[in-house]
Amino acid sequence: MATDVVIHVVDDEEPVRKSLAFLLTVSGYAVRVHQSATAFLAVAKDLHNACLITDLRMPDLSGVDLLRRLHEEDAMLPAIVITGHGDVPMAVEAMKAGALDFIEKPFEDDVLLEAVGRAVAELEKRPRDSDNVAAIRRRLDQLTERERQVMAGIVAGLPNKTIAYDLDISPRTVEVHRANVMAKMSAKNLPELVRMVLAASDE
Repeated sequence: MATDVVIHVVDDEEPVRKSLAFLLTVSGYAVRVHQSATAFLAVAKDLHNACLITDLRMPDLSGVDLLRRLHEEDAMLPAIVITGHGDVPMAVEAMKAGALDFIEKPFEDDVLLEAVGRAVAELEKRPRDSDNVAAIRRRLDQLTERERQVMAGIVAGLPNKTIAYDLDISPRTVEVHRANVMAKMSAKNLPELVRMVLAASDE
């Protein structure tokens, strides 16, 4: 099981949120709950390694509307929609909007856990969010001109001293810029940074 995956539960009913959170937690997943689709959308763009379980009918935004908004904001993640009241047509709309699965209430715990397992597996098959071109470009936009120059040197494989000489700054300043670049780009290491820059320049 991917223990670093966080399952986000979006439901306007507190008892439902609590029971789902309990089931998922005892099954070994990290869980965050959100009482509305709007509350979830506020954090959705910054999520990495996450799956979504959302109710279909909610007062602010429906599950379908939530998925459409995630698509528009390029923040889509593997999603399971929970539906009741014979809402299969709406569930089909949710699938068209990008849901991976839908589950009808009342459901057995095992049915939900199997769906979550499929969502996590789907997440592991996908490129990480750091490989998502739109997300990479958003990060690139946060870099200063100097950070971009240092990053170009890093990606070209130049040592800090050479980058410092070329830019007429001290090696210590290059180190600071380098650390800022890695942090802003959410890159764990140089190969990951290179992959991101290549992905952003490919399109």
